[in-house]
Amino acid sequence: MLFINGAVLKQAANQASTLGWGTRMKGFIACFVLGVLCSILGTCLLWIPRVGLILFAVLYTLGNVASLCSTMFLMGPLNQLKRMCAKERALATAIMLTCLVLTMCSAFWWKNNGLALLFCILQFLAFAWYGLSYIPFARDAVIKAFSVCLK
Repeated sequence: MLFINGAVLKQAANQASTLGWGTRMKGFIACFVLGVLCSILGTCLLWIPRVGLILFAVLYTLGNVASLCSTMFLMGPLNQLKRMCAKERALATAIMLTCLVLTMCSAFWWKNNGLALLFCILQFLAFAWYGLSYIPFARDAVIKAFSVCLK
């Protein structure tokens, strides 16, 4: 409902923060664009020998974190955290945050490029599943489409 009706979104955001609506929109756009740019840059750097996968893992993870933080400007950090932990999003949130940490561990601590790439893929899937939870019936449509494809 918040993303369908701009007036409802603006009213909820005004109640959630002391920042003005314009400032929140600028913060949202800046964080979201930064997140997208980090993800794209990470993907472009993937093909650099020896360090490409580490750069990709770090930039892709930072891009996901920035994109996730961008919505905090719209609804406020506390409201965002409540929504992330809601029962329909809790599993996707847990998997996404776990994969964020495991990606960094794989890249820096374990130095295992294959695991870093696997956790980036799992990050993407969990982030997509998390995002679909905000669109009415989107998850059901995806499940139905995959079930038809697998038959």
